[in-house]
Amino acid sequence: MIPTRAQQVAPCTPWLEPVRVGETRRRTDLLLLTELSAQQALPSRLTSSELDTVRSMSEGFGEERDLSMLVVPRVGAVRATEDLWEPVRLIGAAGDAVPSVAAFLKELQASGRSTSTQRSYAMDLLRWFRFAWAVEVPWDQATRLEARDFCRWLALREKPARPTGGVRSASSLPNPVTGKPGLGRKYAVATRAHSETVLRVFYDFHRDAGTGPMVNPFPLSRQRRGGRPNAHHNPMEPFRNERVGLYRPRVVQRIPRCIPDEMFNRVFAELGCHRDRALVALWVSTGARASELLGARCGDVDPGQQLITVIRKGTRAIQQLPASPDAFVWLRLYQSDIGQEPPSGRDDPLWWTRRRPFRPLTYHAARAMFGRAAATLGANWTLHDLRHTAAYRMARDPQLPLADVQWVLGHAHLSTTQLYLTPMPGDVIAGLLAHHRRGQAIGSTGAAAEQPDTGTPTPSGYRPETLDVLFGGRTS
Repeated sequence: MIPTRAQQVAPCTPWLEPVRVGETRRRTDLLLLTELSAQQALPSRLTSSELDTVRSMSEGFGEERDLSMLVVPRVGAVRATEDLWEPVRLIGAAGDAVPSVAAFLKELQASGRSTSTQRSYAMDLLRWFRFAWAVEVPWDQATRLEARDFCRWLALREKPARPTGGVRSASSLPNPVTGKPGLGRKYAVATRAHSETVLRVFYDFHRDAGTGPMVNPFPLSRQRRGGRPNAHHNPMEPFRNERVGLYRPRVVQRIPRCIPDEMFNRVFAELGCHRDRALVALWVSTGARASELLGARCGDVDPGQQLITVIRKGTRAIQQLPASPDAFVWLRLYQSDIGQEPPSGRDDPLWWTRRRPFRPLTYHAARAMFGRAAATLGANWTLHDLRHTAAYRMARDPQLPLADVQWVLGHAHLSTTQLYLTPMPGDVIAGLLAHHRRGQAIGSTGAAAEQPDTGTPTPSGYRPETLDVLFGGRTS
């Protein structure tokens, strides 16, 4: 029997009572969050964290805290352990591990994330927990108000001083030698963006597991979180990241910088031993990441084929990389220096410390070595700049396809490798100066050409005595 139109019932929704068509009426036992008050009775089936979240959302942003007077103590720490199942641990203010972070790090480990990635995530979580402890808000009761204030505090406050008394750059102005900006006293934009992403993923994990707030304090942007990502994508254009956090700062795409050949030769001359020269020569000829080359074993070197085997950082794939003959010459000299004192089996580390007792060379020791050599020239180059230098040299070789450069560098997308086709600022400036000199030569008159040359012209095309008169002798 088919029901008549008057007997048909409207679809049942959580907010509407199942009444007949035309008689829609909202249920009286359900209220919107905007209709709740602080004294409103809430359902007893909600957990304590869910109750606090609902109350905070109903109260809104009425209570503002004074961040200028907020003091965030340096409590807690991120420690590396020898435990294979828990290589990184976040220690709380009381000296014990934080259970919520431990569960999240285990999830990362199950997803195949490396130990360095777990440590990076733990450092971002440590900043957040220190802020939460300072404002006396439990992590599972944090709301969008705390997330907003944390992002403001991270953007405006200075970084805490290192407990070891390390020197910190007081300015973010570009280095006069390299053109790279300094670290500065405040957190970098990339650090803040990474922190926002980590915290959003952290609360997504606990929301799905039922151990955290039912609303993520770090939401996605309302303009970009609705609908399917890249719903109407043009195949002629690259994909855009449409899942952007509401409090995520804009990160400017940085153009990688390489070390000019003349400056590289000067830095290479400052290296103090064959081990350092072998490392730098391999980095600049293979394009391998610093950690990939430092993890090489003695059996990974094949001098006859000019190959060295590394384990890729992201995919953990084993890949052979070709290197220059000079790099293997320096490597052989380094092996002759250390002799047979450190273990030299196929599975033993290739790089060792120079001081006894011999220990495997770490990333921090290698970074300090190259930093000292670059500091003698007043430069702030890092080990990753050697990878950029190798990439620029390969990409500018007309006989080397860009797809081959992508394979050597281990990039997942060819668009990443195409960044190294961008001309260097020094080359652009030199080309424009040459253009101005050519224009001046073309526009010069015959009378000017007949005038005797009274001095050697500068790169700008003007005689030194003319510039001395113009600038008051400051160019001599």
